[in-house]
Amino acid sequence: MPVTIEGEEYYTNSEVSDELKVSRQTLWRWREKGSIPAGLRYRTRQVLFKADEVEAIRQFANRLVPIELGSGSVRQLGLFGRGSRQQEES
Repeated sequence: MPVTIEGEEYYTNSEVSDELKVSRQTLWRWREKGSIPAGLRYRTRQVLFKADEVEAIRQFANRLVPIELGSGSVRQLGLFGRGSRQQEES
């Protein structure tokens, strides 16, 4: 349930993490990296986000990023028993 301060609704860190199904620690890391809005500190030291910030976080959390194939992919494929075969074919 959002907190209303001076007529504007704010959402807590816990509410955002629950809604997006990510941990609060993940939100914290994203904030530290600057990937999502930092939010605002409320008097109880609680982090609050405006509705538009929550939407920006939602978009970041649900983004699709292409997988970059390269030398690291061979190493990763090795976990599935395919890396060595692919290296031999190269």
